[in-house]
Amino acid sequence: MISIKNLERLQKLHRLIVNETTGTPKELATRLRVSERLIFCLLDELKDYEANIAYDRKRKTYFYSDDFELDINISVCTIRAGVITSSFQL
Repeated sequence: MISIKNLERLQKLHRLIVNETTGTPKELATRLRVSERLIFCLLDELKDYEANIAYDRKRKTYFYSDDFELDINISVCTIRAGVITSSFQL
């Protein structure tokens, strides 16, 4: 099961890749406050969703070599006695 935190990380990573401003894997890990290993896991996850991701050593950034969009919608509701008591959407 994918955690909400990892979905948020995937969203941030996607935005950085779209803008071609990821930096090196080490810089990216620092920026997202995760390990380099997790960066590679997140990249693999995007590839599992059929994203074609490449890295440009000269520009030091990841980029999509084909068109790719990622749309993540999360909403959480709590219900007590049939009444919605709280709700939020990311």
